Amino acid sequence: MPRTSGYSAAQIALHWAVVVLVAAQYVFKGTIAAAGDAIAAGRAYEFHPLILAHVGGGMLILVLVLARLALRVKRGAPPPPENEPAILKLLAHAVHGAFYLVLILMSVSGGMAWFTGAQTAAAAHNLFKVVLLALIAMHVLAIPFHALVLKNNVMRRMVRPEA
Repeated sequence: MPRTSGYSAAQIALHWAVVVLVAAQYVFKGTIAAAGDAIAAGRAYEFHPLILAHVGGGMLILVLVLARLALRVKRGAPPPPENEPAILKLLAHAVHGAFYLVLILMSVSGGMAWFTGAQTAAAAHNLFKVVLLALIAMHVLAIPFHALVLKNNVMRRMVRPEA
């Protein structure tokens, strides 16, 4: 995989687009969760635009994550900061890989649950939701750790494209 000193504008835009979409999925999940509960109980449910938004948002997240992966393979990613301990470099690499995997699995399991009614897929989707929240928490907590403890500005790479 190629190495670069920073992320491209496209990589940064894809990152933040996925962030916004994932946040929206969590904020507006109540309507599709209620519909899923009704389906599982054999009851009818009323269509709501937020159901379509959730399903469409999940499909869009899948497309954007696959685009991010393709761009990462083609362009590479910057190396971890030099002053980051080796164990944290390994953890960061694992967390980033887990993000890609969980986002893909959430999109696929959510689609399978919605379109096929597979309860196993719905259960997996709910499990991945918890795993994704844990990954997000680690990712966000890494920002002040890098800034205050390691004294590097790793966050700058995700807001300012490489020149």
